[in-house]
Amino acid sequence: MNTLDVLMYGQRTIRSTIDRFRADDWDRIALGVWTAKDLLGHLGAFEVRFADVLAEFAGASPESDLRSVDPATFNDDQAAIRKDWPLDQVMFEFLGAYEHAVRHAKLIAPGVWREVGTIPWYGPEYSLDDLVVYQMYGHKREHDPQLKAVLEAAAR
Repeated sequence: MNTLDVLMYGQRTIRSTIDRFRADDWDRIALGVWTAKDLLGHLGAFEVRFADVLAEFAGASPESDLRSVDPATFNDDQAAIRKDWPLDQVMFEFLGAYEHAVRHAKLIAPGVWREVGTIPWYGPEYSLDDLVVYQMYGHKREHDPQLKAVLEAAAR
């Protein structure tokens, strides 16, 4: 698997959607009670946490404490934290965390990506490659239609 490509395609999916947003689109509901901005904040928090996971494998220090946040409440807690952030800050976090993740990913040896059992907290049968595909790429592909629906509703 070409991990860097998978990361790039996931990010490209979201970027191609959010780059079409106008200022008033960000306040529209995208998922449940979350606005499009809240949803992007959620994706940003995921990206920060993922970059911190990769930092461990790249021999770098994590940049947040998000790995210690309760997974049961992570989504709502992190969306609430970012609710009052200006859009520029939410966007900066999302884009910056992706860049950190890619920087760390480039330092991880190819064999490490495929090694099962390196992330026991995710499941002893999984590898970093699995985390990339299921949690990062899949997660972005899951939320992209919700962001696109915001654009479609605004166009009506």
